[in-house]
Amino acid sequence: MKNTSNTRNSRGIKDASGTRNSKGIKAAKNKRARRRKLKRLRLLFCALFLILICLALVLGVRAIVSLVTKSSDQQEQSSQSTDNTQSKSKIDISGVDVEELVIDNTTPKNSDKPVKITVSSIGDCTLGTDVNFNQSTSLNAYYDNQGPDYFFKNVRSILEEDDLSIVNMEGTLTSSEDRQDKTFAFKGPAEYAKILSGGSIEAANMANNHSHDYGEQSYTDTLKALEDEGIVTFGYEHVKILDIKGVKVGVTGIYELAEHLEKKQQVKENIAALKESGAQLIIVNFHWGIEREYIPNDTQKQLAHLAIDEGADLVIGHHPHVLQGVEKYKDKYIAYSLGNFCFGGNSNPGDKDTMIFQQTFTVSKDGVEKNDDINMIPCSLSSASGYNDYCPVVLEGSEKQRVLDKIEGYSKELGI
Repeated sequence: MKNTSNTRNSRGIKDASGTRNSKGIKAAKNKRARRRKLKRLRLLFCALFLILICLALVLGVRAIVSLVTKSSDQQEQSSQSTDNTQSKSKIDISGVDVEELVIDNTTPKNSDKPVKITVSSIGDCTLGTDVNFNQSTSLNAYYDNQGPDYFFKNVRSILEEDDLSIVNMEGTLTSSEDRQDKTFAFKGPAEYAKILSGGSIEAANMANNHSHDYGEQSYTDTLKALEDEGIVTFGYEHVKILDIKGVKVGVTGIYELAEHLEKKQQVKENIAALKESGAQLIIVNFHWGIEREYIPNDTQKQLAHLAIDEGADLVIGHHPHVLQGVEKYKDKYIAYSLGNFCFGGNSNPGDKDTMIFQQTFTVSKDGVEKNDDINMIPCSLSSASGYNDYCPVVLEGSEKQRVLDKIEGYSKELGI
């Protein structure tokens, strides 16, 4: 009985205890698994949350940087714009003498329609000679024999068809004996101004290295001689506004050879004065460069570009006594050197090539229209081949093409 009872109790206790222990262990395992799963989920959520916070921070920083940079750029642009406005407003034009003249009082039938104006530009014209030259072969001798209408007879018809013809007056028309101490000094009598008026020339640039060859008096004498013949003079601080068919055409001349890039200020002042006075079309003549150099130097390029940046519509150059290339800059033309034309400064130049540079401008109420309406007319400064007879002639055929090819070649070599 005792043994039986012990065995039963032992089994009963063992079975009950075994059942309870198995269920408890499984439950504990499941509970631990759930805790681990929850822990992993919490870690995952925390990681995702941290990633989202980091992304938000990065995007926020980038947005702030972008706003700061944009604000800085706007401030800089505003500052630059203010500086440019202030710089332009600081240009002092009080030293510029502006005179307005009427050249052609023809009034367009319909003032609302654009007006076309053709301008012919010509290079160095020396109406006289040096006292040390051979007088028998000088321009003066031809004047005595042929009269004033001889010199432009071959090109007069071209210049009569335009609205404005401009030359560089390279010399003086005076009776002064005050010859300056220089290698070449040119002068002719006041009556030689008839050469230009008879050739249909309307304006002459005076800003050059021969305008004072016989002192200050020779300069004022030349101005009077030309103006008495109805030729407008301009140059240095003297600028002119020419009323042509109701359009105000501004002209100015800059002498670069003595001061080079220091002339930038005068370029700005003269153009600003013309604009202030209502010029609708602005033409700048420069006396610059190096004699007998076929490629313009950096000073020429800088001044030419500056003139257009400031508002010039055409830039014309002279002094090298030879042709240089033509450049198109910001849709405006620059003829760097037109060479000699009616030139009493040499009885037989080695290079006689020259040209008339024409451009027809269309001016509307909105300003000067962009166009490529230019005409380069190749010429020789002499109608004779072996010497200078001071009578420029238009070239034809192969000679015309040779000069056009020459100009094109020089233009390609500008390196701009």
